[in-house]
Amino acid sequence: MTTPPDLKQEVQRTHPDFIVYIPNSQDDSLADTGNEHFLVFDGPDSSLMAVWTQSSVENYDPSLPGDQHITFSRSADEGVTWAKPRIIAGPKKAGECLIASWGYPLVSKSGRIYVLYSQHVARFDTYFHHTGWLHGIYSDDHGLTWSKPQNVPVARSINDNSDPSMPPNMLCWQKPLRLGKDGRYLAGFTRWTSFAVRKPATDSWISADARVEFMRFENVDDNPEPQDLKIRWFAANEQALAVPFPGHPENSACQEPTIVRLPDNRLFCVMRTSSGSPFWSVSSDGGETWIQPRRLLRRDGGAPLQHPLSPCPMYDVGGNTAGSGDYVLFIHNHDGHYKNFGPTESHGHRRPICLVRGHFQAGAEQPVWFDEPVLFMDHTGVGLGKPGTGGRTDLALYSSFTVRNGQAVLWYPDRKFFLLGRKIARRIPANGEDGCG
Repeated sequence: MTTPPDLKQEVQRTHPDFIVYIPNSQDDSLADTGNEHFLVFDGPDSSLMAVWTQSSVENYDPSLPGDQHITFSRSADEGVTWAKPRIIAGPKKAGECLIASWGYPLVSKSGRIYVLYSQHVARFDTYFHHTGWLHGIYSDDHGLTWSKPQNVPVARSINDNSDPSMPPNMLCWQKPLRLGKDGRYLAGFTRWTSFAVRKPATDSWISADARVEFMRFENVDDNPEPQDLKIRWFAANEQALAVPFPGHPENSACQEPTIVRLPDNRLFCVMRTSSGSPFWSVSSDGGETWIQPRRLLRRDGGAPLQHPLSPCPMYDVGGNTAGSGDYVLFIHNHDGHYKNFGPTESHGHRRPICLVRGHFQAGAEQPVWFDEPVLFMDHTGVGLGKPGTGGRTDLALYSSFTVRNGQAVLWYPDRKFFLLGRKIARRIPANGEDGCG
């Protein structure tokens, strides 16, 4: 019999400053051994709040338990302790109802909390937990109670299935960004192309066609019902941001955008790709139009930053909307060739996590230049997850970022199991250490 991992020891592997959630069970009694897409945000009552996608194991295949759901928790003491999580959408156990995935928050000026998420409909088009209608719920009492879900209309794409009854394959993986004085929210998202439109370039999932688009929420502060949220869609159809899959220029592998504000009010976006590096784009009109993606370099004319098809979030250390000019980027610092793993083996090559400091460069072609990557976290390769599955060993950084009282914190899932937080220093300390908490 395999000895189960020592959770008290494993939770400390990445040296967290905050422990948000440790699964309560490593048997089948609770569907909580998979935790990812961890979005911590400022609550309207000055608390910290979090939503994430939880399950017994990530439901990427219809043969796996259908128990993926959206979970909510709250901290009244700056992340030191957290309330018992509550399921706000989706099943508590397999078979109770259809899965719900990839929730993200929007908070109106009056304090209404919206959570939008992908609602499965018992049909799928690309991958099982990617296909779904956009649904929304809201709370007017700081998360104590939630409305019934409503469908939020989405724009169809030339990359969707031609059958209008088939939902799109859309994933918004980061918190939407508040824009300027008008306070509208902008979010980037991945639209996976229907297999009925374009097949993967190879037999690996990493070559499935995917492109980046953007949506702007126009009336959140009017507190509409979810079905009445007004959304404008940018970089759609032929204008979607694409990066050719190596050797197959007809296919794009461009996914999971993160957006930061620059000091000159432009928006800078970083995306994961299958090209061995992240790519970037910039918008000068509030996210309505974007330049053709380019490979992310250390600086103009410098070497590419290396990273496989894995989350590569970038955050402003001055805050979510600050435009401070100082940023942190998280990468693996290799192109997918790691230990005995290759670029298609995402279960093993998504580690370690390196922190890269970025700084705004006025007048440069690439407006953010980066320092040398610094090792931020890793573990010893112990897998965590539902017993019998072998667990996850990757550090896929489906993370979020807050800055409160001058303290920046990265909130992250460790092996899609623990939910944790680590402090990030605003600037590099004089002694040259990484200052990562």
